[in-house]
Amino acid sequence: MAGAKAPLYVLPTGGGKTVLFSAIAESSEKRGKRVLIMAHRVELVDQIVASLEQFNVKPDIIAASYPRSHGRGLRANNHSVAVASVQTLAHRLDSYPPPTMIICDEAHHVKKDGQYDEIFRAYKEAKLLGVTATPVRLDGRGLASHFDRLIVGPTPRELIDMGYLVPPRIFAPPTVDTSGLHIRMGDFKLDESEALMDIPSITGDALGHYKKHANGLQGLAFCTSVKHAEHVAERFRNEGIPALSLNGGTDKELRRMAVADFRRGAIKILTSCDIFSEGFDIPGAHIGIMLRPTNSMGLFLQQCGRLARPLPGKEFYTLLDHVGNTQRHGMPHDSREWTLEGDADRRKKKPAPGIRVCPKCFAASPARAQICVECAHVFEVKPRQVLEEKDGELVELTAEQVQAKKERREQGQAMTRQQLMEIARIKGRNPAWVDHVLAGRLKKRMRA
Repeated sequence: MAGAKAPLYVLPTGGGKTVLFSAIAESSEKRGKRVLIMAHRVELVDQIVASLEQFNVKPDIIAASYPRSHGRGLRANNHSVAVASVQTLAHRLDSYPPPTMIICDEAHHVKKDGQYDEIFRAYKEAKLLGVTATPVRLDGRGLASHFDRLIVGPTPRELIDMGYLVPPRIFAPPTVDTSGLHIRMGDFKLDESEALMDIPSITGDALGHYKKHANGLQGLAFCTSVKHAEHVAERFRNEGIPALSLNGGTDKELRRMAVADFRRGAIKILTSCDIFSEGFDIPGAHIGIMLRPTNSMGLFLQQCGRLARPLPGKEFYTLLDHVGNTQRHGMPHDSREWTLEGDADRRKKKPAPGIRVCPKCFAASPARAQICVECAHVFEVKPRQVLEEKDGELVELTAEQVQAKKERREQGQAMTRQQLMEIARIKGRNPAWVDHVLAGRLKKRMRA
């Protein structure tokens, strides 16, 4: 990190980011430095405090649920390490001395002209260290506006090989057609996603696949809204499977009790639309049920990361992808090339590594697989068309033919609705053309 004032460290979920920056905080404290660790949710504050205590660091806590009058605020104890909720700290900036270093957990939330910037301006002399598993914002934009050096740690595959993570076992049944969803702020519109997903037939399909592939295992269901999450939990309970819905408005103590019940096995399925997606450690999760389509690769990887932590006897986690997220973004443990610029120019974005979904068991295999990883079904190999050799003369291609070939290639490389809409805009085509292309692709996949 020599020469960098604001490096961003990238490490897959479960790779030990919290332990890493806890060790940095301990070292800084011993050298008389003042360290501020920021998190965007109170659960993360609790987890960071617990990690620091493993390093014999007793931090002050700046969060709404820790009143300063109870002796836990920085003003009361004035420890050299503090853990702060971003929202609380932004309203108490005048009360605390400036830190030497700011460590920003889940740094992909940092954005311009918000509470993060307000804090950075107040402590402009402090060095900044960001940590994240996914260095890209929801809308695809990078983080170069705040960080000046990208440091990439081990890949998911390397962590799996070392035993720090477990690989996925993925099933992608063709439950819904998401091609008609529109995008807002980088992701599918949640109201449209809820209308598409929150219906009894889809919830019943999710329940059926759970019973088939992971009956009795504990897991998480990623839903589109609070109401959707409640409906999914209710359907599982009606089938005799202990399930509970949690959301951002759930009382903090009730959340802790629910996680404790999950840890001891009293609850099998936890459903949510928000709090499981990142930074929230749920011990014991073996299965993920994806009922929220997302156009955000970062959100997809964060969700999968909740499941990849190893446990005694846990050789893999099972992902039931009912919404095509794996086809959209590739295998969660694929290696990815990260940059501080992100993928804001989606026309230049490389398509996700392909997968093959078995037509018999719906298991997802790498694109080049010849045999299904789950049921050993042999994938059909379509023979290449052999052209007959004929005498004749070489014919010069016209400019129109070259341009038409180029346009077909660009259309084939456009993997998302947003990319196709951009082509339609440039070519002056009616937006209905996008629906036509996506419908044709869906029919082709169904016939495969």
